[in-house]
Amino acid sequence: MTHIKGEGNKIQLSSRQLELLELVERHAPITGEQLAEFLGVSRPTLRSDLSLLVMLGLLDAKPKVGYFLGNTYRSSNEPLQQFNTLKVKEVQGVPVNIPDSLSVHDAVITLFTENADTLLIVNDQKRFVGIVTPKDLLKITLGNAGAAAIPVSMVMTRYPNIVTLMPDDSIMDAIRKMSLHQVDCLPVIVPREEHGADPEVAGWVSKSNIIRLMADIATVGELGEPQL
Repeated sequence: MTHIKGEGNKIQLSSRQLELLELVERHAPITGEQLAEFLGVSRPTLRSDLSLLVMLGLLDAKPKVGYFLGNTYRSSNEPLQQFNTLKVKEVQGVPVNIPDSLSVHDAVITLFTENADTLLIVNDQKRFVGIVTPKDLLKITLGNAGAAAIPVSMVMTRYPNIVTLMPDDSIMDAIRKMSLHQVDCLPVIVPREEHGADPEVAGWVSKSNIIRLMADIATVGELGEPQL
């Protein structure tokens, strides 16, 4: 499967990822446990590799069935090259920002009203200072009714202890970070020139953003360029 690996704009896959593709091509459908047994490694060792290949559309998976080849693998690698040249700033979405003084109670309400997976926290100067997830809010409020009134800054994960992207990073950078750190979304930030100053929030990239983008690119790859 060396046509997937190359120089320049082509996506770079590791030897183990290429071997996984070859195994799935020969034995699909095949479970993660079976793939791990073929390679002589543990199932958790393959988790990030399989996650990356699924996000790229090279593999697909069905619960209780296993892995099989994805649409991107079966099609030309031209859409993959196009995908690799895209920048984060071209696909980023608008995040849900809340002030660090907002109460935990109001943060929970915001999660539901905005249908958000994660909230980005900003300070009085509208600078990015942290994130809070539903899990964070659940942990602080379970069995602790008084916690609803405390500011969200008390429960957030603080920057810089957060995996982030910059606008000029490639979409492949985003995928690699999501796969490596096992997260579903990443904030996009613009660092300030002043030393030690908090960055600005530029946007938000999620797995759903990337999946929609891949679907659009795959469709164009199958149908060809639109006729003008």
